[in-house]
Amino acid sequence: MLTAVVGVNWGDEGKGRMVDLLGSDYDIIVRYQGGNNAGHTVINDRGKFILNLLPSGILRDNTVNILGTGMVIDIEHLVGELKNLASKGIKITPENLKISEKATICLPYHKLLDELEEDRLGNDAQGSTRRGIAPAYSDKYYRKALRIGDLLNADTLPAKVATAVGFKNLALAGYGRNRISESEILAWLNDFGSFIAPHIENTENYLENAAAAGKNIMFEAQLGTLRDIDFGIYPYTTSSSALAAYAPIGAGIPGRKIDSVIGIMKAYSSSVGGGPFTVEMDGAEAEALREAGGEYGAATGRPRRVGAFDVVASRYGARMQGADTLALTKLDVLSYLDEIPVCVAYEVNGKRTEDFPIGDDLEIAKPIYEYLPGFKTDVSKARKLADLPKAAIDYVKYIENAVGRKIQYVSVGAGRDDYIEL
Repeated sequence: MLTAVVGVNWGDEGKGRMVDLLGSDYDIIVRYQGGNNAGHTVINDRGKFILNLLPSGILRDNTVNILGTGMVIDIEHLVGELKNLASKGIKITPENLKISEKATICLPYHKLLDELEEDRLGNDAQGSTRRGIAPAYSDKYYRKALRIGDLLNADTLPAKVATAVGFKNLALAGYGRNRISESEILAWLNDFGSFIAPHIENTENYLENAAAAGKNIMFEAQLGTLRDIDFGIYPYTTSSSALAAYAPIGAGIPGRKIDSVIGIMKAYSSSVGGGPFTVEMDGAEAEALREAGGEYGAATGRPRRVGAFDVVASRYGARMQGADTLALTKLDVLSYLDEIPVCVAYEVNGKRTEDFPIGDDLEIAKPIYEYLPGFKTDVSKARKLADLPKAAIDYVKYIENAVGRKIQYVSVGAGRDDYIEL
């Protein structure tokens, strides 16, 4: 069984929590795109963990975890993440963590360029996390990137560094910045590369053999549909494809087909970063929802923008992901509301639409709301649908019918077991 767990909306939907929950049924979990520009928060019997690069399956003893070909990996950040987990008693070995030799390295100068460009744009900045993701992907497609496998070849690495650094110094000159030192970059690569070297291998062969043997493989996405480079709210997107269709490619087994896609969406909306966000709340209303949901970025700590559940965006997101089933997270957060707003359509240039617009139309779209009764009850102890109050059941069923996909899981708390399977 090959399953993709993906975000339906703007990211931060709770994918890590669901991967941690479902991971016991899978032999291998693969991150297939992105870098450390987003985080997955997982709370289980071992404690609370924020993972930026590592798959959420790293917290399970019997799961092999892979950083796939489609990722951009800041190896300094990765080493810090590994050491932090080790200090909390999580055992990490080359047997349970494998890194694709074809993945791209995110270097210190990528972060510098990210910062310089966001500063240059000022008020027009695109909400980057300033962790170098876009510049790293840019170098990948410029064919000037360094790859994880290069760390294993001491004889050829200096020449590759010289080429890459020479290319980057041209860009830095445009910002009026000093040149990068080849020796400093090489030292950085050797320092952190030596720590992860035992984990580097041809993961494509490993995954193909595992798939052929009938192993259960889960693909874990970063961010969501609306941050996808092609189908998201461009240019306020990430620099990779967050769609399930890309999962076999980014993992390293492009010839394999996904058997199941589980789309994750919150019981309300949240977003980190710039760009249009039609349902955005402000003032006291936003602050109440943000505090109730603990809506601060796992990677950056930035306050997330929050709003009502967006049927228009969610229906589009689920379709782009090809979601077979859905998980609705954080239902418990809405328990403080007397009535629950739901955005059922947009108004664009005076006309009602239920189709998700892209580009200039999205910038001017206005939300059209319906209001459902609040359930005003702590639902965190519910473990089956019948445990929920009628208003909460009605809300779940309303969302399911509006989005047009079966909701299979409803989370009612942050812990591993705080969920209902429908």
